Amino acid sequence: MPVHRIRPDVSVLNDSLEVPGLGHLPVNAFVLHAAEPVVVDSGLGLPDRHFVETLATVLDPADVRWIWLTHPDRDHTGGIFELLAAAPRARVVTTFLAVGIMSCERPLPLDRVYLLNPGQTLDVGDRTLTGFRPPLFDNPATVGFFEDRSGMCFSSDCFGGPLPDRELAEARDARQVRADDLRAAQLLWASVDSPWVRDVDERRFLDTFKPLLDWEPEIVFSTHLPPAPGITGQMVDTLGSAAGAAPFVGPDQAALERMLAGFEPAGGRSGG
Repeated sequence: MPVHRIRPDVSVLNDSLEVPGLGHLPVNAFVLHAAEPVVVDSGLGLPDRHFVETLATVLDPADVRWIWLTHPDRDHTGGIFELLAAAPRARVVTTFLAVGIMSCERPLPLDRVYLLNPGQTLDVGDRTLTGFRPPLFDNPATVGFFEDRSGMCFSSDCFGGPLPDRELAEARDARQVRADDLRAAQLLWASVDSPWVRDVDERRFLDTFKPLLDWEPEIVFSTHLPPAPGITGQMVDTLGSAAGAAPFVGPDQAALERMLAGFEPAGGRSGG
C-alpha cells in the first residue's frame, strides 16, 4: 500500500482495485495526525493487505485514539479488528446502525464504540470534527466529517471515481486527472455507488450540498479518489448534475460466460 503524506497532519494509506469494465478504483484510508490521532477507515478486507503494518510506517498503532468508521462496508473495515488489538486506547466512532450491521458478521466490542450522528462533533485535542451525511453514499450508516483546523473534508465514498490506470488511482492529487476525465469518472461512480440518485428530486438533492458549500473545504479526501485540493466547487458542480442519471447496469450471465470462454484453462494448454 503506497503512503502519501499530503500535509503535515494527514497521511493517505492508498490502495486500489482493478474493476473489470470500470477501471482502477482507489481505496484509501487516512491518518489525521491530531493531538489525539484519528485513523479514518481501515482498508480492504483482503488477506494480502497488511493494514496495521502499513499504518505503523506513519504512526505507532498504540498511539491511535480514534478510528472513524465512515461506514461498515468491507473496503472500509478490512483492518479494524487488528487495529483495535494494536491500539488498546482507541475507540471506533460510528453510528448505531453501523454497529448493528457489523454485528451480523463480527460485532464491534461495545466498550470500544463511540456513537456519533451527523451534526454532532468530536473533540480530538487540537481540533474539532463535525459529522455530516455526504450527498452521495451507498450505505445508510455513512457519516463523513469536516475538520475545523485545516479546512478539510473527509467524504467517505462521495466524490469517488474509477480511473484509467493504477498510477492515477494511487496518485497524490486528483488534479493529475484531466478535468473532463474526472467529471466522467465521478458521474460514472455516482451511477454505480448511489443508483438511487436516478429517482431524487433535483431541488432537494442540490440542497444536500449546502454543508459542503458553507464549509468550503480547501481539500476533500474521498475513499475512492486521490486527494482533491482546490477543486471542491468543480466537484460539487459535477455531482450536482447527477440527479436523474441512469444507474449503472453490469454484465449479465451471458456476458460472464463469454468472458470465461476467453480464459485459458487452469494450468495452461496441454501438449498434443
